[in-house]
Amino acid sequence: MTSHFIGDTAVLTGRSLRHISRSPDTIITTAVMPIAFMLLFVYVFGGAIETGTDSYVNYLLPGILLITIASGIAYTAYRLFLDLQGGIFERFQSMPIARSSVLWGHVLTSLAANVISLVVVVLVALLMGFRSGAGVVAWLAIAGILMLFTLALTWIAVIAGLSAKTVDGASAFSYPLIFLPFISSAFVPTETMPGPVRWFAENQPVTAIVNTIRDLLAQQSIGSDIWVALAWCVAILVGAYVSAMVAYRRKIL
Repeated sequence: MTSHFIGDTAVLTGRSLRHISRSPDTIITTAVMPIAFMLLFVYVFGGAIETGTDSYVNYLLPGILLITIASGIAYTAYRLFLDLQGGIFERFQSMPIARSSVLWGHVLTSLAANVISLVVVVLVALLMGFRSGAGVVAWLAIAGILMLFTLALTWIAVIAGLSAKTVDGASAFSYPLIFLPFISSAFVPTETMPGPVRWFAENQPVTAIVNTIRDLLAQQSIGSDIWVALAWCVAILVGAYVSAMVAYRRKIL
């Protein structure tokens, strides 16, 4: 049964990846907005923002990476919605394949596409002066956190793709997720914010994730932030996965 599920998921993931390879503009579009934000904040606002660091691009990059992920998962909901509307799911139901492999194909495609987008953003950041002395272990930890965050948000995208009534509705859910880093420590220290805004910023998931990645890149002690970040990611992942499977059963099965 497990080998059956893995084989079916691999085939359906390959199908989704082929769709992306035929339209690379999807990845380009995903990376354009975060890069535009990075250029705007570094070269326009950066000189007026005091973060206590020598390089604002170093301070900014973790938040930009999360925006990249939030932007990229919108396409997962979009592709899932098109499959539903095109009757692909009904065709799959008539085949002897593992039912959940259909969703996992989209999820793994999202992970692969977001990895490419993240690499593009990091390369642009390097051109803008980003530097880090982080070692291999730190970079692996950063990659793990980003992949876990991507996985959690992708399952939210699956819910949106299954529940949306229109194409625009399928991707519109990502707008609040893209906006969330702006009310966090991603662009400015939370100490500069007024009371209620600061409280929200310090107690939402993006701040813990951003602080953890920033400390890893700067080779600083990460303290308890990493556990808070992992707890948020796992909680979102479990909740979104369960909700997505319930929505899938109601929609298809």
